[in-house]
Formats: sequence, structure tokens, C-alpha cells
Amino acid sequence: MIVAGFGYRSGATPASLHAALALAQAGHAPVTALAAPADKVASLATLAVTLALPVIAIWPSDLRTPLTPTRSLASLAARDTGSVAEAAALAAAGKGARLLTPRHISPDRMATCAIAEGPHR
Repeated sequence: MIVAGFGYRSGATPASLHAALALAQAGHAPVTALAAPADKVASLATLAVTLALPVIAIWPSDLRTPLTPTRSLASLAARDTGSVAEAAALAAAGKGARLLTPRHISPDRMATCAIAEGPHR
């Protein structure tokens, strides 16, 4: 499983999310699922439909578990994780997952995306 994890501001548009995904996915295999914090997954609906991919909701406690290489002060304050995108991707990809890319930031700075691969493809 290859998962694109997202972190984004409330005003992020589908274009913001798609741009962050395009930056993160460049040169990598296509993702098989999208993931975001449970309270924000509704904002991924348009992108998920466009790409025909499932969305995985990540609970707050599951965002805190993965160690992320990025240490954003804003993410630490808001979600108790260094990177929401990296944590969401790792949590959704499952135990033993690894990051294929750290977070990439959309040009409008409204969304971030990281890609993780789970142990079972």
C-alpha cells in the first residue's frame, strides 16, 4: 500500500491538495490511498473522487505515534506531531511503513503531502 498523507489548513482547496500531492509523488509509484486527520477527511472528497482513491481517516492518537523527520512547530502545537502529512501517511500505511518522501508544501502553502509505503504492496 502506498499512501499519500495530508496536512492542510481549513481554507485549503482541492487544487492546493492536488498540487501538494503532485510535488510529493513526482518520480514515485502511484498512491493507492489518501489519508488525513479524521476531522478533516471530508476536504479530501473531491480529490479522492477525481483520483478514484479511498480515503483513510487517522485518529488524533494515531497521529502522535509515528516519528516524523519534519519537526514543524505549528504541527506540534496543533496536533502533537512534527508533521501531520508524514504522520498520516505512516499511520495509514500500517506497522512497519516507511516514508518514501517527506512532506511537500503546496505553492500556496495551504497543504502538505507526504508519501509512505506499507510493508504489504
